[in-house]
Amino acid sequence: MKAAVLVDKMNMEIQELPVPALADHEVIVKVKACGICGTDQHIYHGQPGSAEVQYPIVLGHELAGEVVKVGTKVTTLKQGDRVSIDPNMYCGECGYCRGGRPHLCEDLQAVGVTRNGGMGEYCAVPSANCYLLPDKLSYEEGAMIEPLGCVLHGISQVKFWPGASVLIIGGGYIGLMMLQMAKMYGTKVTVSEPDQKKHAVAIELGANNTVTPGELENFSSGFDIVIECVGRKDSMTQAVQMARKGGSVLLFGVSAPDIKIEVNPYEIFSKELTIKGSFINPHTHEQAIALVEQGKVQIKPLLSNRFTMDELPVIMKEYPRLNVVKGIVVGK
Repeated sequence: MKAAVLVDKMNMEIQELPVPALADHEVIVKVKACGICGTDQHIYHGQPGSAEVQYPIVLGHELAGEVVKVGTKVTTLKQGDRVSIDPNMYCGECGYCRGGRPHLCEDLQAVGVTRNGGMGEYCAVPSANCYLLPDKLSYEEGAMIEPLGCVLHGISQVKFWPGASVLIIGGGYIGLMMLQMAKMYGTKVTVSEPDQKKHAVAIELGANNTVTPGELENFSSGFDIVIECVGRKDSMTQAVQMARKGGSVLLFGVSAPDIKIEVNPYEIFSKELTIKGSFINPHTHEQAIALVEQGKVQIKPLLSNRFTMDELPVIMKEYPRLNVVKGIVVGK
């Protein structure tokens, strides 16, 4: 099979690989769509993903496809099933797993991170990580269920209420999904995004207001809830500054491991701020599928670029300069 293999830091090649071996509790999925995530870019540039990465590796943890072969002990799936993949696998035995926080597992494994993923023609996946895709959802939408699941977990970290003022920093794919989720609570949402071409999409999806980061100086009263979806030093610093008294800050954007921000502890104290993080998507895949199936979250307007696998070595190298809202690799 053909696959885009990350052989080393910033070195991706198109290679011919054997079709993955099939374990008893696994299925072989013919990949129909695979998203390019910011985490893929982190791994490409030599940084960790949700777990440590060993080269060579086939990236791609946002994927959907068709089951073409099932293991001898698989009873819930059959050949021809359309599936969306939750990439994360937990040990079930560590203190975090047994304590109801499996996403913090001490031995976290993930398709496209610690084992080959969706940037290949075929992918071996545990049957427990496969979710049937409703007929009305496309494979492209199915591949985007994983990041929506991460957003759902992030949203659960913050208390929303009707009329609350929400600032979303970053009008990319994650920010625009956060926008749609926040609006379900009857909130008033402002999206901060330097690229004004993305403002129209945010308004179309329900934003009450769009601004550039510099214009946030005009909002002296701050916001009840601030959600940072970029992972940059300046935007994370600004997130804390823009929270009003009693406010909550969700640092959702994935930063480089060596980034540090300066926070004034007195500001946290005097404003009684709550600052939260959010990590991956513990058992939210089914909920995310339901939201898309019911039309509560729109994915198609956010898919800005489609690529072929053959383009990936160049695309991954140039990705930061392409101004992509969301890129997706389309399979055959």
